[in-house]
Amino acid sequence: MENLVKIAEGVLTSCLAVKPGEEILVITDDSRKEIGEAIYEAAGNLGCEKILMVMKEREVSGQEPPKVIAEAMKAADVVIAPTAQSLTHTNARIEAAKAGARVATMPGITREMFSQGAMTADYSKVEELTAKVTEMLTKASKARIEKEGNVLTINLDGRNGVPSPGVYKEAGKCGNLPSGEAYIAPLEDGSDGEMIIDGSMVGIGKLASPLHMTISGGKLRSVKGDKSENLDILLKNETNGTLCELGIGTNEAAILNGIILEDEKVYGTVHIAFGTNTSFGGVNKAECHMDGIVLRPTLYLDDIKVIENGVFLI
Repeated sequence: MENLVKIAEGVLTSCLAVKPGEEILVITDDSRKEIGEAIYEAAGNLGCEKILMVMKEREVSGQEPPKVIAEAMKAADVVIAPTAQSLTHTNARIEAAKAGARVATMPGITREMFSQGAMTADYSKVEELTAKVTEMLTKASKARIEKEGNVLTINLDGRNGVPSPGVYKEAGKCGNLPSGEAYIAPLEDGSDGEMIIDGSMVGIGKLASPLHMTISGGKLRSVKGDKSENLDILLKNETNGTLCELGIGTNEAAILNGIILEDEKVYGTVHIAFGTNTSFGGVNKAECHMDGIVLRPTLYLDDIKVIENGVFLI
């Protein structure tokens, strides 16, 4: 428990910039109470007014918390929510942010994920690298990923990069923890080539053997490899199969574990996703959003080599 409290102190300080006297509301459920209690104790150690609210585990992600919790969220300076199901897309979270709360949601967080890996990063470094990569994505008109003789080109022209540094220091800022990536919505018809996905894939998890994907005109045309049938939804129609995201992991402490929340943050990886991208600058609304992680890629943004075999060159 002591180790969890120490990590929680670091998260509250570096990711949420909590100050003595601020009201910190920790929302958890029966399944994540240990993590909630560690954050509660850490907030007290930092001189904050600390409040812990424990609810029954929600049935699905996006299900609203009890009304009394939703009201409390609006009144807090900082809300941090280690829960089994996600509160990210609830009205309670949206209203809390509108009221000026800084909100960090931690859907599916486990004791292992909290005590090692991405959560333990130096988030000032993550923030710095994420900002640099985001700016490069915004300026670039095209990306090229190379991996084991496979090449995938992606048209980024006119689209803006999006930072996800896991740092929420201003009123109304909110997002997931852990984090550490820069990402962008490519032009929906602008991706062509072939790529190997060998880290993890939503719908499958951590991969024992790689998947081979063929993409043309921005659409996924074929997937080959073990358990590729799990991805049939992507081939059901062109909307679901649209390459909708290019992301770059910027968190040196992140560990590939089969949980996409952390996998896509692994330093020096890239990920591509298929499906919906309307929430970050794209125009494709699909039935899904499924990411696949490419380990040790080589990445060019325009003619600048940004990553070589998984090593940042910037």
